[in-house]
Amino acid sequence: MVRLNRIYTRTGDDGTTGLVDGSRLPKHAPRLVAVGAVDEANAALGLAVLALEGEHAADCVRIQNDMFDLGADLATPGEDFTPSDMVLRIVPAQVSWLEQRIDAVNAKLAPLTSFILPGGSEAAVRLHLARTSARAAERAMTALAAAEPVNPAALAYINRLSDYLFVLSRAVNDGGAGDVLWRPGANR
Repeated sequence: MVRLNRIYTRTGDDGTTGLVDGSRLPKHAPRLVAVGAVDEANAALGLAVLALEGEHAADCVRIQNDMFDLGADLATPGEDFTPSDMVLRIVPAQVSWLEQRIDAVNAKLAPLTSFILPGGSEAAVRLHLARTSARAAERAMTALAAAEPVNPAALAYINRLSDYLFVLSRAVNDGGAGDVLWRPGANR
């Protein structure tokens, strides 16, 4: 159980942030850049949720919770990615759930005939914004993974998330009928 009595602690005034294991890093360290990028993507997804209803909204709120797990995973350095009561880690079951949701949503869509522009409905644009934020988080996470161990399930999760948000944007765009298609070279 998380309990926050005070929002400010002053411990970060020196430009560092504490990790789950008690160590401290500069706020600009790659690990904290990745945590922050995941937080930004979560906020973008929250904006998208406001334009969604029913199952899609519920799925995205579930994902927001998983993204907090992802942030906690990234804030826990080390090479042991086994979850426990005290250590949150993204697990393969969370990745599988996303894959199942991608397949279920995509099964109802017509095949793509072109790349699509972020457009159509407001909900679709918000989902595209969340998708691009998830891609930025993935870039930050892979940059971290180039230097330090990162949970492979966490990397898979963030990769699948952008795929899910893409197909969901098409679904809320009238099943893809409202997608705005890219017309290569149309304005030359």
